Amino acid sequence: MVAVFRLPASIQPDDDGQGTLALGNNDGSRVDPLGMGVLSDGTPFLTQRGLSVLCGVENAHIGTISSQWREPLSKPRINKIRYILLRNGHELSDAHVEVKVGGRTVYAYREEISLAVIEYYAFDAGQFCQEEARDNFRILARKGFRDAIYESVGYQPTRDINDQWRPFHDRISLSYQSAPDGFFSIFRESVDITVTLGENGIFSNESIIPDISIGQCWSRYWTDNKLESRFGVRLEYKHYYPGYFPQSVSNPQTPWCYPESALGDFKKWLREEYIRGGKFRAYLGGQIQKKQISGSAAQRALEAYKLPTLVKNH
Repeated sequence: MVAVFRLPASIQPDDDGQGTLALGNNDGSRVDPLGMGVLSDGTPFLTQRGLSVLCGVENAHIGTISSQWREPLSKPRINKIRYILLRNGHELSDAHVEVKVGGRTVYAYREEISLAVIEYYAFDAGQFCQEEARDNFRILARKGFRDAIYESVGYQPTRDINDQWRPFHDRISLSYQSAPDGFFSIFRESVDITVTLGENGIFSNESIIPDISIGQCWSRYWTDNKLESRFGVRLEYKHYYPGYFPQSVSNPQTPWCYPESALGDFKKWLREEYIRGGKFRAYLGGQIQKKQISGSAAQRALEAYKLPTLVKNH
C-alpha cells in the first residue's frame, strides 16, 4: 500500500443539490481541493468521491466501476473506459489502488484512470453524459491533471528534481500494478533499489532501467535452479513504457512475472545474490563504462548499501 503525501478534505455540494463543483475558475487558473491527493512517489490521484463530483455523477457510480472492473464479461461502460485507457497506452488490472489515510482505507484513482472516466462521462456515456464532466475534462486538458492536483493540495516539488524523477513516476503510473493476481513483477519488487539509486543521483530513464538487469539475473537463477518445480509456472504479462521512451515502440512488453509463493526467495536472492553478491556492483560498473552515470554517483549508491566502492576517483 502506497503512502499519501497529502489528502485535502472533500468539499460537499450544497444541500439543495445545486452546488456543483467547478474544478477551477473559467480561465483554469485555480483548482479547488476536492478529494485530491498525491502519493508519496509524487503520483497525483482523485478519491472515489472526488472523481464522482468531477464527473457529475453519484459516488456509487464510480464505486461500481471498481467492483465490476475484473468481471469476466465486462459491462459496456467498463469496456468503453478500458478502450479509452488502451488508446492512451494504458492497461490496468484494477481501477484503483488502496491507500491509508488517517487509519482508514481510501480508493485512489490515478491520473490515467481518472482522465479516462471523466472523458467517458464527458463524451461517451450517451444520455448519461454530464456537463460537469465536459467542463472539468476541458480544464484538465488545458491545465494538466498533475499540475492541477499539485496546485490543489499545495505540493510543490523542485522542478528540476521532479523532472529527473518523472520517467520513473510515469512508469509506475503505467505498470506498477499490472502483474496478474497471485504473481509479482520484478519492476514493482525492485522499486526500493530504483529509489535508492535516484536518491544518490542515478535517476531511472530510458537508458538506466535497473529492473531489466535484476529481471535478467533472476530469470537465469530461476531457470538454473529449476524453481518452477517448487513454485509453479511463471507467466508473461503486459508492461508498458511511457510514450517518450524508445522502448515504447514495441509496447506492450511481455516480461516474466512470478508466483507470489516465490516472493520470499526472490527477496532473499535480491539481497544476498544481486546486491551483496556482486551483480549490483557489476551493473553500476557497466553504466559507468557506457557513460550513463558518474563514478562518484556509483560510489554513493554502493555506500548506501554498505558495499565496497567501485572506483576511487572518477
